[in-house]
Amino acid sequence: MSSYADLSFQGVGGLDLHARDYAGAGGRARCPVVCLHGLTRNAADFEDVAPFIAAQGRRVLAVDVRGRGRSARDPDPSRYNPKVYAADVLALLDAAGISRAVFIGTSMGGLITMVIAARRLRAIAAAVLNDVGPVLSMNGLTRIAGYVGQGRPVTSWDEAAEVVRNINGAAFPGLSMQDWQAWARRSFREDGTGQLSLDYDPQIALALRGMKLRTSSLAARLLYRRLARHRPTLLIRGALSDIVGPDEAAYMRRAAPDLHYAEVPGVGHAPLLTEPAAQDALVRFLASVP
Repeated sequence: MSSYADLSFQGVGGLDLHARDYAGAGGRARCPVVCLHGLTRNAADFEDVAPFIAAQGRRVLAVDVRGRGRSARDPDPSRYNPKVYAADVLALLDAAGISRAVFIGTSMGGLITMVIAARRLRAIAAAVLNDVGPVLSMNGLTRIAGYVGQGRPVTSWDEAAEVVRNINGAAFPGLSMQDWQAWARRSFREDGTGQLSLDYDPQIALALRGMKLRTSSLAARLLYRRLARHRPTLLIRGALSDIVGPDEAAYMRRAAPDLHYAEVPGVGHAPLLTEPAAQDALVRFLASVP
């Protein structure tokens, strides 16, 4: 795992936000990469992927979306929504002097990428949608809505590992206890009393509780088409995914015939991007982007 610099910037409402900044390996300058995590996750999800990409000569920014990781929690929970998240990411690009980048969005991060495409398409050189799209399975949406914001503090890292395994075990049947321990270290924070709690603001669940779950919308489909028909786009899908199933992936390929596609065997929502199939797809796709 390579080192990174901490990058601080201000988002909507002046909120203090954080990203990890991985320097690209030497050689000719190449388009940087911005990594955006899923709903309850943080920049640490890319702690293995970001160095892998940086070694290919690209600067990588892994963002802690507001309310997660080292980014501040928003006193106004209504700002926990993709439009604000997208505005935050654009503020990061401006602060870092980046005019265009490759975006890698896992789950919610892919939805943020689609919103960015609507707001500033020129900022997107290419995009990777990791197990997400404009049409989603109700099974996965229901599962996620059932656990977001429900975590309770635990008192040991072993207990934390059991929590993340209970949530994600069906999607990653091949992970070892050592893997779950590492996952817990990425997902929990320790306070001064020795208690561990999930590293996100539980208030992010308010938006889900206040809305009817929908598998798609006209707006989502239009956002996807704007992105995938105008910029090189790769869909990476977990073969066991309960969010992007075969039908959802088929729709995405019909709606954007030039879509690049890769399936990661043996995992569900969402691939960690350390799997051989995912990394092979990333290498091939990134090689096509200057």
